[in-house]
Amino acid sequence: MSTEATPPVTAPDGSAPGAKGLQGGALGLVSSVVIGLASTAPAYSLAASLGLIVVLAGEKAPSIMLLAFVPMYLIAVAYRELNRAEPDCGTTFTWAGRAFGPWMGWMGGWGIIAADVIVMANLAQIAGQYSFLLVGADSLAASTLWTTVAGVVWIAVMTYICYRGIEVSARLQYALLGIELVVLAAFAVVALVKVYSGDAPEGSIVPSLAWLWPSGMDLSDLVDAVLIAVFLYWGWDTAVAVNEESDDPGRTPGRAAVLSTLLLLVTYALVSVATVAFAGTGTEGIGLGNPENSDDVFAAIGPAVFGESGLGHFFVVLLIISVLTSSAASTQTTILPTARAALSMGAYRAIPRRFAGIHPRYLTPGYATWAMGIASIVFYVGLTLISENVLADSISAVGLLIAFYYGLTGFACVWYYRRQLHGRDLWVKGVLPGLGGVMLLVAFVLSSIDYAAADAGATTVFGIGGVFLIGIGALLLGAVLMLIYSRVAPPFFRGETLQPGTADLLIGADDPVPHVRLPDSGDMSTVIAPDRSNLPPGQEPHEPRRGGPSGD
Repeated sequence: MSTEATPPVTAPDGSAPGAKGLQGGALGLVSSVVIGLASTAPAYSLAASLGLIVVLAGEKAPSIMLLAFVPMYLIAVAYRELNRAEPDCGTTFTWAGRAFGPWMGWMGGWGIIAADVIVMANLAQIAGQYSFLLVGADSLAASTLWTTVAGVVWIAVMTYICYRGIEVSARLQYALLGIELVVLAAFAVVALVKVYSGDAPEGSIVPSLAWLWPSGMDLSDLVDAVLIAVFLYWGWDTAVAVNEESDDPGRTPGRAAVLSTLLLLVTYALVSVATVAFAGTGTEGIGLGNPENSDDVFAAIGPAVFGESGLGHFFVVLLIISVLTSSAASTQTTILPTARAALSMGAYRAIPRRFAGIHPRYLTPGYATWAMGIASIVFYVGLTLISENVLADSISAVGLLIAFYYGLTGFACVWYYRRQLHGRDLWVKGVLPGLGGVMLLVAFVLSSIDYAAADAGATTVFGIGGVFLIGIGALLLGAVLMLIYSRVAPPFFRGETLQPGTADLLIGADDPVPHVRLPDSGDMSTVIAPDRSNLPPGQEPHEPRRGGPSGD
């Protein structure tokens, strides 16, 4: 049983809670913020990326966290404003389609899906590796075969949890994120106390306000470092991707997105300052300039921070658990927006309609969820079989895709509201989103140029860097698939199902299955029945333009 996209009706305020049959009212503000934070995987992101940022920025690494926050916050404002107009789980796909037409909308949706599928490979690898480290099986953790097997199992388990329902996913995130943030806070506090008390190892540095400004950095290193830091912040938009399952679809997701970015700024700034201060930037021992530490700074300096006592060993284990739970949580919350982007694209006939199917009991995009999980497994295993170097370059390439679809969202906000830009709206709907879009466009262009160099990544093909080939290649693949599908199913691309400048309310299931709500959830949202029996008074059906056969 599944729900299909049918002729839309116009909602009074452009909102569409539960419009595709998802479980409306399941998430409140706290739940949405938790999902947004968990999606960024703070512990995993810092462990995997902070060392790379220090290599480029040295003691200025904290300033990179501040700089990367600026475009993230500006784009979060764009998400908030666009979500107020149309809380659709397709986010960038729907909004860019409204603003610029179906072709740009399709590429925005593809950007979300491609970035999520690519990053799943690295998340699964870390989750698999840390699963073995947690139980002391270091030999298995070093085995490509067994870490791949464990990673595939993690993807399958998290896909099933996402399939079972949004509330199951949210409840699990409360536990996983709680462990993660407590351990990160303990790590930062203990490290800073040891630095200021003189108990830190040789090479430690007392923090300075100069660390918060990137003066003296090379422009190329600055841009590359910021793009890596953008990857650290990436993921808060999941709070908006679950908007149709929110208690207040027009307000809660946008507020959660902005709050998530602010909380991430505090977390990243504190941990980066503490880490740089404790370990220093030297190239020997636990120094963050040591290439052997760049892959996982917590594994390198965790034992030195917490010490060798029983309590210290306990916190080292908790640090391992936090990285494991962080990557596992992000594996789950990466599936959520990918499946919902595919759901929205399927509902509007931008991809096959089967992706719009909703499980009648769990009220989740069943087909889209499993499709994204399987696609992630295939991509992960495929890249692992080719080369671990290719896998490493694929993660760097995600930054290009993030800059693409986040930047597109910023520009879409400006164009969507172009006739309302006066007073407060001039800033929150025009200047700020537009500035965020420009910043990410500049980062995209400059990083693409840098990544095209033969020595820019771990792999090279015909003298071109592997990072550039994967990132730009993913976008070009999307363009090719879009052209092919436009011939197979032309109505969407003719503007017949997603009409620029309008807000549609897709008709969902007749009788959603009731579920127990989370403590911070509001009332269940109304779902418009196929027979329009619960259509709001005074609303008239709005039939889309028809220019030919459905094509699918």
